[in-house]
Amino acid sequence: MNKVILIGNLTKDPELSTTNSGINYCRFTLAVPKRFANAGDRDAEFINIVVWRVQADNCHKYLKKGSKACVVGSLQTRSYDAQDGSKRYVTEVVAEEVEFLSTRNSADGSFANATSNDSDSDATELQPIEDDSLPF
Repeated sequence: MNKVILIGNLTKDPELSTTNSGINYCRFTLAVPKRFANAGDRDAEFINIVVWRVQADNCHKYLKKGSKACVVGSLQTRSYDAQDGSKRYVTEVVAEEVEFLSTRNSADGSFANATSNDSDSDATELQPIEDDSLPF
């Protein structure tokens, strides 16, 4: 089984490209915090992600540097010949699903955590109900 699930923040804006056959793909790097860091330092793994077709268009359109995202996919290793004749290897996650975990603030275009509790949000506050008013 080859399954990868990552949550992290984009290190730069996603780059959209097209193959010679006209298929869109998008590449970005996800900074995933390490669970354990040395001497209290926060550290991260920087994972390369590639997304294909319509999902690539959506990632390019809605994700930006600093956006929080969840990526589900599989690990892929490929090789190519560099200009100097040496063989290079690339390991990346081929995304099957990308969940956007940040929301865009309309005022400045920046991103905020989707789970943040802003005081000016439109969330409805729950009110307690009396047991006697329940229909069952």
